[in-house]
Amino acid sequence: RKGSEAVEWTREGTMTGAITCGVLTVSDSCSAGLAEDKSGPNLQRMLLGDATPFAVDRVVRACVPDEEAMIQLTLRQWIDVDRLDLVLTSGGTGFAPRDVTPEAVRGLLDKEAPGLVTLMITRSLAVTPFAALSRPVCGVRGRTLVATLPGSTKGSSECLEFLAPVLPHALNLLGEDSKEVSATHGTLG
Repeated sequence: RKGSEAVEWTREGTMTGAITCGVLTVSDSCSAGLAEDKSGPNLQRMLLGDATPFAVDRVVRACVPDEEAMIQLTLRQWIDVDRLDLVLTSGGTGFAPRDVTPEAVRGLLDKEAPGLVTLMITRSLAVTPFAALSRPVCGVRGRTLVATLPGSTKGSSECLEFLAPVLPHALNLLGEDSKEVSATHGTLG
């Protein structure tokens, strides 16, 4: 959504207008050039491809170290200035001492979305017991939906796939698209 640009969704949950997304990789080693960022580019490919039930106009991508201030600086720019619709982070959600992504993101949110967290954890636990060691945070700041995903390529892509079916409705709610919200609610009975 840019200014007065209209965003339209179909009943099937596929957008006819496109959204803007941000993918932030949080990794000391990747940001220092000591390792290759694989999860960020993979999430970008998924968002721009057919892995989601909505059209994505553009994806902004960055990589920062595991520093709360750096994470928040990037997210504030993307959310408050650039007004992206959806922001995904990858990495920094585990138990390691430098894993601070949930704390950085939680401090920026207007509303948390525990149902999205439950969805990711429940579905992830069906894949691996190590999902119990993840600390995802999801929520809303302004009209932007934010979700923290695992740092692994496999874990982050699986979590995006788990969230994908509900993201169009969540984004419609945030965009106050009453026509599509009513249409979705009508299909639920």
